[in-house]
Amino acid sequence: MMPQNLNLVPFVSVEAMMDLVLSIGTERFLRELAGYIEADFRRWESFDKTPRVASHSRDGVIELMPTSDGRLYGFKYVNGHPKNTRSGRQTVTAFGVLSDVDSGYPILLTEMTILTALRTAATSAVAARHLARSDARCMALIGNGAQSEFQALAFKALLGIDRLRLHDIDPAASRRCRDNLSGLGFTIEICASAEQAVEGADIVTTATADKQNATILTDNMIGAGLHINAVGGDCPGKTELHRDILLRSDIFVEFPPQTRIEGEIQQLAPDHPVTELWQVIAGNATGRARGDQITLFDSVGFATEDFSALRYVRDKLNETGRFDTLDLLADPDEPRDLFGMLLRRQPLTASRREPPAQ
Repeated sequence: MMPQNLNLVPFVSVEAMMDLVLSIGTERFLRELAGYIEADFRRWESFDKTPRVASHSRDGVIELMPTSDGRLYGFKYVNGHPKNTRSGRQTVTAFGVLSDVDSGYPILLTEMTILTALRTAATSAVAARHLARSDARCMALIGNGAQSEFQALAFKALLGIDRLRLHDIDPAASRRCRDNLSGLGFTIEICASAEQAVEGADIVTTATADKQNATILTDNMIGAGLHINAVGGDCPGKTELHRDILLRSDIFVEFPPQTRIEGEIQQLAPDHPVTELWQVIAGNATGRARGDQITLFDSVGFATEDFSALRYVRDKLNETGRFDTLDLLADPDEPRDLFGMLLRRQPLTASRREPPAQ
């Protein structure tokens, strides 16, 4: 059961998150999480929305991503440091908090490194369900880092993708991805180049990590009817697609004020037309209209998706019991007597300092 004491906050550790995902099943987790994400996109107008608060350095970025629907408030702390892999660290790490707006009390603290990978993949698949051709079954995955397997499983769970074409500048990364997905229902080919990977693909996902303007896809690689899921470009000065691809594509974004700074469309004029994904999901705008249309989801990640993930995890806690509790909040017997609470602790603190009897 969820804790009743006001000082205790449910905490989902990395170990508990892994157990939660595995006990539910990764594909079911992704499908259910996608349902929460899509539901929150449908009520987009009920959320506070602001571009994430970013602190950029030479080697990376640290960000806060807040939002609220007026009843619950959520935020995520997340970093992005591509150089970290050289020292055995993750490129992206994160944790998140969900709070009750009425009282201001946090009601969930959770790891979000694994959860962010899951919500990013689920969001990609939600977008593709509206933007890719309905007969899409083959996906090219360019950039086979920490996000790649999650993307593959989300697209399988939501769209039925069962053929993968992998490419990474590090062949070991592609082999690892292939091995991790072995036995999970995919036919997998490792490709020597991005050009080879795109050949025959219905969907192309780019998820590279280098913090620079790069050209992972060139215009001549993109044929009619393709859906591009651009995941890697997520900060100023970091892109993956040649500008000419953007000019040929119908572009769909999460929150334009953020995407115009961080996404592929930072290469375009500030007034270049884009369609907000929530409008497609809500039925207010058209997604894919033609079989030969090139669609691009310029994904940078937005706070409502983390909010959806936090809601989903919290709803699963009573069902699964996969959480600990943290004594996180001061809860004096008399709310105005916070100093008295400190004084009452003094005898116990003093007793712990006394040396044991000889």
